[in-house]
Amino acid sequence: MGLFGKLFEKENCAFCGKELGVFGKKKLEDGVMCGKCQEKLSPWFTERKQSTIAEIQQQLDYREANKEKVAAFRTTRTFGTGKKILLDEDNQKFMVTSARNLEEANPDVLDFSDVTGCTIDIDESRREEKRTDEEGKQVSYVPARYTYYYNFNVIINVRNPYFDEMKFQLNGSAVEIETRGMASPRPENNIEYREYKAMGEEIKEALLNVRQQVREEAAAAAAPKAAVTCPYCGATTTPDASGCCEYCGGAVNG
Repeated sequence: MGLFGKLFEKENCAFCGKELGVFGKKKLEDGVMCGKCQEKLSPWFTERKQSTIAEIQQQLDYREANKEKVAAFRTTRTFGTGKKILLDEDNQKFMVTSARNLEEANPDVLDFSDVTGCTIDIDESRREEKRTDEEGKQVSYVPARYTYYYNFNVIINVRNPYFDEMKFQLNGSAVEIETRGMASPRPENNIEYREYKAMGEEIKEALLNVRQQVREEAAAAAAPKAAVTCPYCGATTTPDASGCCEYCGGAVNG
């Protein structure tokens, strides 16, 4: 079979068995998958073409198990407008999604302890505004006029076997600021700019604070327990996780 014939050769999805034509194939390192199976992968995953069938199957299993975490998720706080960060503070978990139907979307549920960092990136670009002269040509204003555009991106770095970054834009459309001449824009004077910047900082603070809280709790739980004298039985005891005497069960720590 020539190269042309091989290009149009039909193959089967490695996961559901569906027969695929040239336009339905999603390439893997050692096979193909269909679009429907690809939709089951994490939206943060970008290494499909470099992944083997076995690696993709592991992720599909992970994504299937994630459905139970979504069903158990109870939102206590929400940040953002389009793309939102949802926190489940009682279970120390979070997700990032724009979906209204969480069970259908199956967004990745991560632990607070999975967060390794969070930054806010404000992207600035500009365009010169022009006018149409008497000859119908586009010419510059005098003095020149510019429109500056600002987009606010949240970048959450995480520990996960399938992705290490969750990057999304807070604002639905760019914040626009017009200037004339050589004047530099003063975005901090714009209410919308200040609101999105404050929102980004609030998200960053919330995620880093809950991460630190989880780490401190883990460190406290792992720290060696000091021996004390039980006020009930007089024994020298190391209180259990509930703060009770290991011999008589009395509440040593109140």
